[in-house]
Amino acid sequence: MPGRSLLVQIILAMAAFAANSVLCRLALKGGHIDPVSFSHLRLVSGALVLLPFLFREKAAERTRWDAFNGLLLMAYAVLFSVAYIDLDTGTGALLLFGVVQLTMVIYGLFRGETFTTLRAGGLGLALAGMAILLLPGAKAPPLTSAVLMGLSGLAWAAYSIRGRVTVRPARSTARNFVLAAIFSLPAIVFTGATGHADPTGIMLAIASGAIASAGAYVLWYALLPWLESVTASTVQLSVPCLAMLGGVVFLGEPLSWRMTLSMIAVLSGIWLVMRRPARMKTDA
Repeated sequence: MPGRSLLVQIILAMAAFAANSVLCRLALKGGHIDPVSFSHLRLVSGALVLLPFLFREKAAERTRWDAFNGLLLMAYAVLFSVAYIDLDTGTGALLLFGVVQLTMVIYGLFRGETFTTLRAGGLGLALAGMAILLLPGAKAPPLTSAVLMGLSGLAWAAYSIRGRVTVRPARSTARNFVLAAIFSLPAIVFTGATGHADPTGIMLAIASGAIASAGAYVLWYALLPWLESVTASTVQLSVPCLAMLGGVVFLGEPLSWRMTLSMIAVLSGIWLVMRRPARMKTDA
């Protein structure tokens, strides 16, 4: 994949990831929909958009249904929405992709990717940035929401790592969305008594699934085989910056000194981790 094309596709995917954070927070902030209903509608709409890829597949080219991938996608989506009830857009994205970064860096280490003293210092700086965000204070995120978003990050990191061996990203993503939508049904039943959604919430959930999730996740699965684990995790750290900006512009959220300092520390640490250009695969 040519370098320029790869960069453009990465930017598109990261912008869509940030849009998901903004859409989710916008739907929940106004009380337009409950988080579980939002997640279910997001997964269902994404699955419907991707269904044509399954109908067009030939018997000889069928890919297997991976229940664990579907479970990971469902866990990420549901925990992501539930955690966002008490989190600002940028804070939630920073927690999510901070955990993704750390998880995929650790995975890369076990896979033999280079980890120098400079990279170790960068990782420490990134951890310090996360600590700044989580320190006690008026603007610090609630512990429960922070833990839920961290678990969501773990699920997304695992989903991304497993996607590095995907051969047919569109079909695999379609299957994953179908399974995730099915797996989210018990959560809908469990919270049925308190679930609610108005037209605005439904529209935001559909936009998140059909526009900002379905196509972006196919693109992400197509990109993953070309990226090392550390590279794939690092580019996602651009999402909190975009999400924070989106929260300020579209939701009127303040950009506090704590968020700013945390973002600078995390991104600076990640830059140190990735200072040496990572090699990309040259085979398809």
